[in-house]
Amino acid sequence: MKTKISYLDSPVTIHQSRRFPSIVFFVLFLALILSAAIAAKPLAKITVEAGRHTRIDTPVSVPLTGISDVELRLEEISHDSPAKRLPVPTQIQPGNPPRLWWLLSGTTPAGSRRAYKLAQGQPINAPAVKVTKNDSFLQINVAGNKVLQYNHALVPPPQGADPLYIRSGFIHPLFSPTGTTLTSIHPPDHIHHLGIWMPWTKTKFEDHEVDFWNLGKGEGTVRFVKFISTTSGPVFGGFRTQHEHIDLKAPQGEKVVLNETWDVRIYNLGGHEKEYWLFDFTSTQRCASSSPLHLPEYRYGGLGFRGREEWSGENITFLTSEGKTREDGHATRAGWCDIAGLTGKDWAGVSIMSHPKNFRHPETMRIHPKIPFFNFAPSQLGDWTIEPGKDYVFRYRFYVHEGKINVTDAERIWNDFAEPPEVKLEKASEKERKSSEKQKN
Repeated sequence: MKTKISYLDSPVTIHQSRRFPSIVFFVLFLALILSAAIAAKPLAKITVEAGRHTRIDTPVSVPLTGISDVELRLEEISHDSPAKRLPVPTQIQPGNPPRLWWLLSGTTPAGSRRAYKLAQGQPINAPAVKVTKNDSFLQINVAGNKVLQYNHALVPPPQGADPLYIRSGFIHPLFSPTGTTLTSIHPPDHIHHLGIWMPWTKTKFEDHEVDFWNLGKGEGTVRFVKFISTTSGPVFGGFRTQHEHIDLKAPQGEKVVLNETWDVRIYNLGGHEKEYWLFDFTSTQRCASSSPLHLPEYRYGGLGFRGREEWSGENITFLTSEGKTREDGHATRAGWCDIAGLTGKDWAGVSIMSHPKNFRHPETMRIHPKIPFFNFAPSQLGDWTIEPGKDYVFRYRFYVHEGKINVTDAERIWNDFAEPPEVKLEKASEKERKSSEKQKN
């Protein structure tokens, strides 16, 4: 007979027998956990302040400034019993300095604080966000469920369409938590629409116009160049990739106008039972030469989303953070916009959130009056220019959900993105380190 003990979602199977009762193994197991905690060398104390907003399962991070390159173990300090420790799964994002990521699990009321001990020791494993890649696409799964697919190989248009519509470097499909596809590509009314993608439309480069959006013009396109990195882990999984925005009509032949980096990060949150996914999308763009890219005022261009083809009429809703809908939301500004549609008998959708640091935030939006299309479009507010030598960073959060949008949930997730909890790291003193050494001895 077998007994399963669940510890941090990792099942431990214990074989029972007359000679070694299950309780003995359980005690040994707890002893191992306790000894690991005692042996951990303290490095720092971390505090998380919820601030003005209540937090529920919120991703948080802190720079590991001055922390040596060692295995790290994070333990939450119980508010009611300071001697009690709860191990927390973590993940390190490389950088200078690196950042430590974890999930602020459960509910953290507004105005409250949570404390953690960071120590040198064996980190805690947990179910991972997994990234897999083949010659055509990259796919990201959470707990075995598909979240999205990024297409790095060239994807041809439907048979009979102009070959100019071939493209790479876009997301499709995006799946709901129950596995329903929420995006579409190459719809008959707009063959150049590609799930989730980010080209500019009306631009001027070196004295001539270049349209990177409407591929049928043959003026410009965007191409995948290479993967910078891929990451699987207990807190998040994702990828960083490089794109080139190309002028196809340059006098001396094709010329790269912009170098772009995508950073896409899916968090180990939600899932089938909780009926949501959460992921961040960041595009960093920089001129590829000494020539600027001018963007005249125009109604669309930038981050675009194309929903399921059958989303039309009463089968689709748009709602912005300001309470605007499809009828009155176009060309208005908002922190987020939700697009939801009927999928069989049920509804599902996605709230796309713009970060306060984005150019011209709160951004203006293109909400199409007939098709399932949405676009954050900063060019609606007038002419602007991407200047050489500067990084232009566009940050968005996607809240993918079953059912119609719950505004309270959307606002809470928006607050996490726009005004995250304050995280502070205080390195352990020499006295604390020596005290820990004495306890071990």
